[in-house]
Amino acid sequence: MTPLLAAVDTFADRLRALPQSRLSRGAAAEALALARELAAWTQRIEEPGVPVVREMPEAGMFAVADQVAVAGHDLAEALVASGDVKEGVSRGVDLVEAAARRCGL
Repeated sequence: MTPLLAAVDTFADRLRALPQSRLSRGAAAEALALARELAAWTQRIEEPGVPVVREMPEAGMFAVADQVAVAGHDLAEALVASGDVKEGVSRGVDLVEAAARRCGL
């Protein structure tokens, strides 16, 4: 689980350090998209029969780092509970790293 949590926390910390201008040029939108993807994945693990996944709300560009961190940590807990740790961690790290690259981080 450590690689996933480290990737999520590192990305969130880098987002927190960005100036408003970088956040508004797409980093915040990219981070929100990642947070929503991680949250939806978590919901599908925890509630497999639910046909519609709830979408994480937009809380503003200054909150996206926290949204990424919360969604990533929730996913880690769900992966542990489901027993799908190895594959899930690898996929989660890939998602976070791809989002970081798209943000230029």
